[in-house]
Amino acid sequence: MNYAIKFIIVMVAMIVTDMCWATYFIKIEERKAVQAGLWATLLFFSGAVVTTNYVGDHSLIIAAAIGSFIGTWVTVENKKRKENKNV
Repeated sequence: MNYAIKFIIVMVAMIVTDMCWATYFIKIEERKAVQAGLWATLLFFSGAVVTTNYVGDHSLIIAAAIGSFIGTWVTVENKKRKENKNV
C-alpha cells in the first residue's frame, strides 16, 4: 500500500476515533451507560487501526493529528447545531 493511501486511512480512522471520543464523553455526561459503552468500543477499534499504522511509520502521526482535530471539531459543531435547533 502506498504512503498516500496509508496517510488517508490513518487520518480518516483518527477522525472516526475522535468523533467516538467526543460522543463518548457526551453520552457519559448524559448518564447513558450503554450508549457510552458502545462508543467506547467503537473508539477502541478505530484507535487500534490508527495505532497499528503509525507505529510502523511515525510520520503518519501527522495524519493522526489532522484527523483528531477534524473529528472533534465536526462532533462539537454538530452538537451545537442540534442544541440550537431545540432552542
